[in-house]
Amino acid sequence: MNRDEALQLLHEYVTNDALIKHMLAVEAAMAFYAKKFGEDESLWRIVGLLHDFDYERYPEPPDHTREGARILRERGVDESVVGAILSHAEWNLDDYPRDDQLRKTLFAVDELCGFIVAVGLVRPDGLDGMKPSSVKKKMKAKAFAAAVSRDDIRNGAETLGIELDDHIANCIEALQSIKTDLGFE
Repeated sequence: MNRDEALQLLHEYVTNDALIKHMLAVEAAMAFYAKKFGEDESLWRIVGLLHDFDYERYPEPPDHTREGARILRERGVDESVVGAILSHAEWNLDDYPRDDQLRKTLFAVDELCGFIVAVGLVRPDGLDGMKPSSVKKKMKAKAFAAAVSRDDIRNGAETLGIELDDHIANCIEALQSIKTDLGFE
């Protein structure tokens, strides 16, 4: 599956603009880390782009990810993509552990990308000039973006073996590269 096919699938299943932007953000962060780790950027982009494509239709666990996996397999998508997507959900970890760089990275960027976008939405300059300290300060405010797991953000950086500040800075940089697509001018 190439990116155009992945985008077509995404738009077939997702109408919610915020969810589409989230998947674009995760795609950008996955591309950033693919380059950093010397991995297959195209493959990593597709994983990021499709990781939640089934969420609008199947929001409840375990249907979310498992229905998406079924759809992807029916379309002949490579099992490395399917397994990585399955691994980002806690309820699949027994069968799809986060045991390789692709799976670890998807977990590490997923919640953080959503949180960075939320922080950008309340800043006058959006993503421009954002620093890890701004993100960490908002992480302390439990009411801010309350649905985002701060533990997952911290554990994601630890899983990658990267300091939290560096991980946040990497994701900010990735998202700044697509800020217009994310609705930031």
